[in-house]
Amino acid sequence: MKYFLFTSVLLLSLMSNSTTLAQKYAFVDINYILDELPEYREAQKELNNWAEKWQQEIQALYLEIDKKVQALQQEQILLPVETRKQREAEIAKLQQEAKELQQKRFGPTGDLFKKRQELIEPVQVKIYKAIKEMANEKGYDFVLDKGTQGQVLFANPKYDKSDEILKKVKTMK
Repeated sequence: MKYFLFTSVLLLSLMSNSTTLAQKYAFVDINYILDELPEYREAQKELNNWAEKWQQEIQALYLEIDKKVQALQQEQILLPVETRKQREAEIAKLQQEAKELQQKRFGPTGDLFKKRQELIEPVQVKIYKAIKEMANEKGYDFVLDKGTQGQVLFANPKYDKSDEILKKVKTMK
C-alpha cells in the first residue's frame, strides 16, 4: 500500500512537472534597459529638473514662513493682541498654502506624477510592447523582470533577453 501511494504521488508529480516544463520562460532587466536608452535618461533629467524647481519653490515659501515666525516671536511682547492674532493667522494661512503647494507638486496625483507619466510612460510603453512582441515571436509564456523588485533570486543568463529587448526598443519609432 505504501509503495502504491508513493508511486501515485511520484506519477502525479511528474505529470504536473511535464506541463510546467512545456512552458517557456525568459527574463529581462528593466532597469538595465532603461539606463541604456538615451530617451529615458533625457526624460529622467527633465523630470529631475522639474522636481528641483518645484522643491526650491516650496523651500522659498517655508523660508518666508520662518522669517515671519521669527519676526513675530521677537516683536510678540510689543504687539497689540489684535495685531499678534492677525500675524498668527497670516502665518497659519501661509503654512496651509505651503502644504497645499507641496501636495499639488509632489502628491500622489500631483504635478511630478503627471510629468512622470508624460515623460517616462512612453518609454515604458515601448519596452513593454517590445517584450510582448518578443514573447509572441518566441513563444514565451512568462517574461519576468529581474531589475525591479520581482524577487528573482537566480536566473540563468542564457534566459536573459534584456539586450534583445533593448535592441528592439531602439529600432521602434
